Amino acid sequence: MDAEAELRSAIADFGRSLFERGYSAGSSGNISARVDGGLLITPTNSCLGRLDPGRISRVDASGAHLAGDLPSKELPLHLALYNTRPQAGAVVHLHAPHATALSCLATTDPADAIPALTPYVVMRVGRVPLLPYVRPGSSALGEMIRALGGRHAAVLLANHGPVVSAAGLAAAVYAAEELEETARLAILLHGREVNLLNAQQIAELAETFGSP
Repeated sequence: MDAEAELRSAIADFGRSLFERGYSAGSSGNISARVDGGLLITPTNSCLGRLDPGRISRVDASGAHLAGDLPSKELPLHLALYNTRPQAGAVVHLHAPHATALSCLATTDPADAIPALTPYVVMRVGRVPLLPYVRPGSSALGEMIRALGGRHAAVLLANHGPVVSAAGLAAAVYAAEELEETARLAILLHGREVNLLNAQQIAELAETFGSP
């Protein structure tokens, strides 16, 4: 099996795992990964739990469709992350319930939507801004992500869900899972006094492990 075929198979495997654990229901959510000359991305209206590796879409670096089924309508936000974060090798967009719940709360901080409750969310995800609501598939999502200038590995889309990038596919999936787990903790602790990691502790993590 060549490298692209292995990557297609891995996207399908991770998609099935995420779907079976309720991270994206129905035909929601999308996954992409860099390949030579462009991207692989899950097809529009596809179920992450039932992906056919051979039908995963291939697009060039500008987003033009080359092979497979038509790409996800969220392609613009994937392209925006790749264009502004050259270190990104994969992007995962989910409708995970706890992160999506945080994206709907009026009390969520737009500048720092995922609280620094554990060292792992800091190490794998970093600070996550909440972007204003626009309709799914809108090119405005890509424009808002480009406006961030590549400073964030992840964003939370208001009333929609999380988008996470990382150096490779497995790392992006694990970071998306870490974000959802932290969102779950935030919902459980909502309304209570909590001990967040402080600026010194966060800086120590960045110095030791680097930034996401």
